[in-house]
Amino acid sequence: MKEETQSVKSAQRTLEILEVVARYREGVSFVELADVLPYPKSSLHGLLQTIIAMKWLTFDPVHRLYSIGVKPWEVGQSFLRSRELVVRARQYLREANLELDETVQLAILDDLDVVYIDKVEGTRPLRLISNVGSRLPAYVTGIGKALLSGVPESVVQSRFSGTELEGYTAKTITSGDQLIQVLHEVRRQGYAVDDGEYTHGVYCVAVPIRDKSGAVVAAMSCSVPKARIDLGELQVGHMIEVLMRQARLTSVALDATISG
Repeated sequence: MKEETQSVKSAQRTLEILEVVARYREGVSFVELADVLPYPKSSLHGLLQTIIAMKWLTFDPVHRLYSIGVKPWEVGQSFLRSRELVVRARQYLREANLELDETVQLAILDDLDVVYIDKVEGTRPLRLISNVGSRLPAYVTGIGKALLSGVPESVVQSRFSGTELEGYTAKTITSGDQLIQVLHEVRRQGYAVDDGEYTHGVYCVAVPIRDKSGAVVAAMSCSVPKARIDLGELQVGHMIEVLMRQARLTSVALDATISG
């Protein structure tokens, strides 16, 4: 417990150091940092060395000044790419939403989690309510499995082979080996489904979105109350056809942006 508390404290101090250094466009000295931050000087010095080694800060040995390093820029570029993806994909999310009148979502993969970055809601009284910015284990969702289908097979094997996964409903895939087989099928057919694996009574169809190189950079999904499918109000085949078409158009738009 003590080690965990210490780790949290170190993480907080690291972020505080970055925030302070960012205020000084021309760089800041150790003395100035020590005056602003109420840490023992030995602790401050040790944290600075670690942050420099991780490239979040740089140190000018001539003027003895600390400045923001390259790593925050790299992280910022990742954010901008996600933002550009949202901008380029929004038109096609809307088109899918108009055709299906159901909630359509856009998500990216962060390690083994799916992160929802945009959505267009349907207008029906009974519909999926989800939040942009929410995060879920990728294996329990259709959109997550569509994203995992783009992960190299060697990585999928190393992360899931022989593992036991947490169950959320009676339909959740809890065997890593079974998930690997499911992902093979997703790659083969070009889409993924989720039949109540995370939320009872919700059916989801999802398709990957690829960049110019063919890499999966995002996924698009449509989630509906399962009752609408059971009653014949909505055909799964139609959902797949609409999402695949709009995902292809999104890919084209992304490629045009990169080429331009």
